[in-house]
Amino acid sequence: AMDLFGDLRRMNKRQLYYQVLNFAMIVSSALMIWKGLIVITGSESPIVVVLSGSMEPAFHRGDLLFLTNFHDDPIRAGEIVVFKVEGRDIPIVHRVMKIHEKENGNIKFLTKGDNNEVDDRGLYKEGQNWLEKKDVVGRARGFLPYVGMVTIIMNDYPKFKYALLAVMGAYVLLKRES
Repeated sequence: AMDLFGDLRRMNKRQLYYQVLNFAMIVSSALMIWKGLIVITGSESPIVVVLSGSMEPAFHRGDLLFLTNFHDDPIRAGEIVVFKVEGRDIPIVHRVMKIHEKENGNIKFLTKGDNNEVDDRGLYKEGQNWLEKKDVVGRARGFLPYVGMVTIIMNDYPKFKYALLAVMGAYVLLKRES
C-alpha cells in the first residue's frame, strides 16, 4: 500500500490528471457500449446472468445470456424469455409454456422453469395468471456458459467486488504509457 502512495507522490500533477482522464474515458466508453447494445437489441437489459438452477439443463447458474426484445417479433411457446414481475427487482429466465392470442393481436402467456415442477403463477404478482408483452425484458438469443459466475461471486462477496474494483482503478491510474 505504501508503494502505491509513493507512486502517486512521484507522479507530477499533469501525469495524474492524464491517468484520471484515462480512467474516466474507460468508464464512459463502457457506458456508451452498454447504451448502444440497448438500442441495437431493443432490450433494457441486453445481457443477463442466470442466477438459479431453474432452467437446467438448458441454462446453468452463471450462464451469460444475450437478449433481444423486438416488439414486432411474436412470442411463441417454447421460447426462453426474461421477464420482470411487479414487486420483484430481479428478472426471471423461464420458458414460455402456453400462449393465449386474442383477435386483436394481444398475447398473454404462461412461463415455467424447465427444472421446476409447477408453472410460474406462484411467482407472478398476486392475482396475475398470465404475463403480457410489457413484462418481457428480452428473449434469449445466445449464451456463454458460466461467464456470469464472476457477477454472482461479486454479489455474494461484496468485499471481493470492492477489492477488485480498487485494484483495477489503481492499475489504470498508475499505469504509465511506455
